[in-house]
Amino acid sequence: MKPKVIVICGPTASGKTGLSVKLAQRMNGEVISCDSMQIYKDMTIGTAKVTKKEMQGIPHYLIDFVSPDERYSVAEFQKDAEKAIGDIVARGKTPIVVGGTGLYVDTLVYHIQYPEIETDLEYRRKLEKMTEEQGLEKLYQKAKEIDPQAMEKISNNDQKRIMRVLEIYHQTGKTKTQLEIESRREEPPYEYLVYSIDMDREKLYDRINRRVDIMIEQGLIEEVQALLKKYNQFPTAMQGLGYKEVVSYLQGNMTKEEMIETLKQETRRYAKRQLTWFRKNKDIKWIDGLASVEENIQRISEDYGEKAQNS
Repeated sequence: MKPKVIVICGPTASGKTGLSVKLAQRMNGEVISCDSMQIYKDMTIGTAKVTKKEMQGIPHYLIDFVSPDERYSVAEFQKDAEKAIGDIVARGKTPIVVGGTGLYVDTLVYHIQYPEIETDLEYRRKLEKMTEEQGLEKLYQKAKEIDPQAMEKISNNDQKRIMRVLEIYHQTGKTKTQLEIESRREEPPYEYLVYSIDMDREKLYDRINRRVDIMIEQGLIEEVQALLKKYNQFPTAMQGLGYKEVVSYLQGNMTKEEMIETLKQETRRYAKRQLTWFRKNKDIKWIDGLASVEENIQRISEDYGEKAQNS
């Protein structure tokens, strides 16, 4: 019988943190973050990183441990997350994976094995030069021709993932989609019960707008200024939502009001993309973000108990 792992995913600002902490308290659980931005040190406000107070004594893993000037791959996340799950299970506790990064969720749940692909820095520089000279849209269309299936899930302004699709094809002669199909042949070591939070769009967008205002009040602009002073380069981190907009404002490309409005709009768009990604996953069970935390905990713990008895 495989150990069971609960996964709570869903769009930004939908209440994942609050639900996961309460669930962990109820089910003797510990939380593993599944967020590609909360991994970074010194990036707290813009990533809506869980605070010590919000943790309420529940141990959290894979938060705040990668320097913003380092790269961190999805394959590294899978290895680190499975190690954390193994440690939690070994101590007789319930692992609860929480986050909104769909690629991380899929990689873990379906145990996708990424081949070790050495980065061809010369090819990467060529792609970066092409982006500067011809625009990211050119790269996006090129990637779409090579791997239309993978590009369904990738935004036309997600430079990191667009380049990854092209790099994989350049270095292996196979598409990212092909490699993922080949890599799912191995059974996952755990049984994952995956839930996503759904919420009325208007209410979700209202929560997102309020969250952006709070981030500005908490000192997001000052956080970005401190990062720019501390680090010389940001291979991935500063492309993140909430950071690139503030950098643009600090460079004088927009007013503070325009930056705030752009950030709200881009975050709403991001939430929409997250929901689209999770809706494509037929194994996900949907829970109502407007229901009480108690109701959702009841439903998840009942599923968990029934699964345990049926195994």
